[in-house]
Amino acid sequence: MDAVQGIYAAAITPRGAQGDIDFGAAFELIDFLSRSGAQGIALFTAAGEYPAVPAGDRSRLAYLAVKRSRVPLLAGVGSATLDDSVALGREARDAGAAGLLLPPPYFFRYEQDDLREYYLQFAAHVEGVPIYLSHVAECATRIDAETAAELFASGKFAGMEEASGDSGAWGRLARRNGGRPGGPSYLVGHDGCLRAGLAAGAHGAVSPAACAIPELVLALARAIAAGNADEADGLEKNIAAFLEWVEQVPRPVILKVATGMRGLKTGPVTTPLCAEKARKVDAFREWFQGWMPAVTRRPANA
Repeated sequence: MDAVQGIYAAAITPRGAQGDIDFGAAFELIDFLSRSGAQGIALFTAAGEYPAVPAGDRSRLAYLAVKRSRVPLLAGVGSATLDDSVALGREARDAGAAGLLLPPPYFFRYEQDDLREYYLQFAAHVEGVPIYLSHVAECATRIDAETAAELFASGKFAGMEEASGDSGAWGRLARRNGGRPGGPSYLVGHDGCLRAGLAAGAHGAVSPAACAIPELVLALARAIAAGNADEADGLEKNIAAFLEWVEQVPRPVILKVATGMRGLKTGPVTTPLCAEKARKVDAFREWFQGWMPAVTRRPANA
């Protein structure tokens, strides 16, 4: 099985007026991301609000998205229970997903020995597709380094999406992996750590920002690969300016607004905003309207 490499855009999930998936809008977003130059697309990550989407709709979109997309697709299969994640994983595998992103079960907190058992049982029930641990510490139980190492030693897991936002983790992961052929693949899952992770030797990234501003994220990856520090400095600064807005309101509101301002339908946010947050969104719209032209002038494959 080929390891996931490059920038995978973590897609938002477009919603209809009743909160259901807007499949037509989802196909348009997949087309946009396929054209952007991204090496792949990731569905139903935290940016895709996976806990808010019924399992049946997730399976249906994963099946249709694999057929629609011109780039490989990763499917997030997180849920509250092992049975639901197994069902989602099997259906995504059978649809032709390039890999699965599996975070710990959400809502409750678990001990590390419970997590090990959860992951090993999942792998025993879902074979034939690369499985990536998804470490999103702010949304679910932390996956300790020792736990990840034990799971990798089982030979059942392809790698790990490190989305905790701990930039220091990349140095530790690089030292642990040591660039060994056949070792686990590490993917940057937090946009604030893109440069640190890619510079430390991460195989790629699962980037929410790449859903809205793929030009910048891809340009940063190219600058790092080319060793162009000055170019990377400027790109990192621009991405940081965007991320400052992302952090000011509940996620992924700014991602959805920005994606919508690229001419794509995104639908309503999942939860209402207070007046103060709504004003921040309005301020972001004005800022992004002036900032976006410089972003979109970047060729996707320059």
